Amino acid sequence: MIVYQENKDTFMSQVRESKIEYIIHDNFIKNLGRDTSKSEVNSWKNSMMYMRNVLDDAAIPGDAKISIECQVPNTSKRIDFIITGQTEDRRDCAVIIELKQWETALSTDLDGVVKTYVGGAVRDVSHPSYQAWSYAALLEGFNSAVEDENIELQACAFLHNCEDPSSMTGSFYQNYLDKAPLFAKNDVLKLSDFIKLHVKFGDYRNVMYQIEHGKIRPSKGIADAIAKMIEGNEEFVMIDDQKVVFERISQVIQSASPSSKHVVIVEGGPGTGKSVVAIQLTANLTSQQKLVQYVSKNSAPRDVYASKLTGIRTKSWVNNLFKGSGSYIQAEKNQFDALIVDEAHRLNEKSGMFSNLGQNQVMEIIEAARCSVFFIDEDQRVTMKDIGTKAEIEKWANYAGATVHKLQLSSQFRCNGSDGYMAYLDQLLGIRETANTDFKDLGYEFHVCASPNELHEKILFHNKERNRARMVAGYCWPWNSKKDPKAMDIVIPEHNFAKQWNLTQDGMLWIVSPASVDQIGCIHTCQGLEVDYIGVFMGPDLVIRNGTWVCQPEKRASSDKSIHGIKSLLKVNPKKGKEMADAIIKNTYRTLMTRGMKGCFLWSSDEETQDWLRGNTTRTN
Repeated sequence: MIVYQENKDTFMSQVRESKIEYIIHDNFIKNLGRDTSKSEVNSWKNSMMYMRNVLDDAAIPGDAKISIECQVPNTSKRIDFIITGQTEDRRDCAVIIELKQWETALSTDLDGVVKTYVGGAVRDVSHPSYQAWSYAALLEGFNSAVEDENIELQACAFLHNCEDPSSMTGSFYQNYLDKAPLFAKNDVLKLSDFIKLHVKFGDYRNVMYQIEHGKIRPSKGIADAIAKMIEGNEEFVMIDDQKVVFERISQVIQSASPSSKHVVIVEGGPGTGKSVVAIQLTANLTSQQKLVQYVSKNSAPRDVYASKLTGIRTKSWVNNLFKGSGSYIQAEKNQFDALIVDEAHRLNEKSGMFSNLGQNQVMEIIEAARCSVFFIDEDQRVTMKDIGTKAEIEKWANYAGATVHKLQLSSQFRCNGSDGYMAYLDQLLGIRETANTDFKDLGYEFHVCASPNELHEKILFHNKERNRARMVAGYCWPWNSKKDPKAMDIVIPEHNFAKQWNLTQDGMLWIVSPASVDQIGCIHTCQGLEVDYIGVFMGPDLVIRNGTWVCQPEKRASSDKSIHGIKSLLKVNPKKGKEMADAIIKNTYRTLMTRGMKGCFLWSSDEETQDWLRGNTTRTN
């Protein structure tokens, strides 16, 4: 998606006539289907005046192309400014320019991170050169056209309001300055020279069209890359807040000691990179010979990661790295340098098969580590036993005398990087009011299928490419195949449709087992994992009645323990019971519907709900 594109001469004219910010704004609304803030419009006005001065050089061809606000594939991030043309040897090229309004910034001791005033406070942010380079690296990594068409990518940063950039140009940042030079307010001619060095001729082959319409390479999955990460390879380019969070946590862990305990709480919605950062930290700390463990209540991600390390590391080594959240009941105090807790919202109070062991998992984890890191999304709490909240973690951190650090992840990497899809789901499911009422231009495939068979066919089709398409459902059907391997579980006779739950044969590894494409998963075996395409069966626990969502916890299967105790709570405190049941059920479907990187297919077993969904959603396939 490109918001604005014109040749250099047209761009120069539009800036000269003081039209450029209005043209970009109009294109933004037209192409993205939403408005933006007045401050962003003003930033366009300011930045484009400076870029006009940079480009006001006859040696920069007038038929070079200018592209503004270009989305980085598979992310929610946009590149500020790109100029495209051809090099001296007639090779297509694109110069990426990260524009900053900053007047000043401070250096830090974090790799690729500086401090500046943004969002109403002084914050840690990615160094502009790191940011520009990371966008170029992602563009090159995700887009086959860059390699296939031999397109040269160059990157730089332009801080046009900054007179003294010395705090950002020291030797500590040299690695990123080499990859993407930084230019300040008084470097207009130097930036012009940088552009002229690469763009010698005009854009005769529409470079950005090639890139925008090039085949998007499959995004890396954590499970597929984990072996290389454990061996020390940087498989993922972390951008913006991911880089800042990784570096900040690394620094906190290095400073932790038995007499100076630390607790880090990292909030982030689905697809913001919580698991990527968690695994990167685990791998990085392991390579430093720190005593660290990756912790999750749900065994599905642990089992999948462990399976990918089979034959690479010993079983005992793997089992000692990936642990369940109930493993610290008898741990020694401050035994570990760090415990990295993924999906921390799923932590329980008690441990063990019968939930009768230990005192509190949050407390036990904090006590066992000099630094404990909790990656959390409270909107993904999906059972009555889930106690992982910020308040709970802070309570036990204070009890242990630990210093609490709060960090945020917001860059979107799942659902094709579409923040709009996440907002639309909240609107669709009645979780919260948003401005996203349809799927226009979200760049994500969403389709309400006419039947369960159509949904299955779509999953089978998309699974052929990479074995990364799966079906999941709300836990509303009995688990018949647990006792009878030949019995069907999800049976819909009016559609001649019958499938099994996946738990019997593959257990928590169903998401990577090729045969499981014909089976159906549930929230307990997919949370924390991702596929390319997800097919979701919505059961009778969430239905539409007269245009309003109604949660029916009594429609859950008796074998589902996630709402065990809800009947008693509804009797004792009907209001609280209803609120909790509604949150668990809606969070379950929101979580299921965000497992897909590229698309989601939906079908409801309830006729009225199915009709409402078909009439109130926009298909994008």
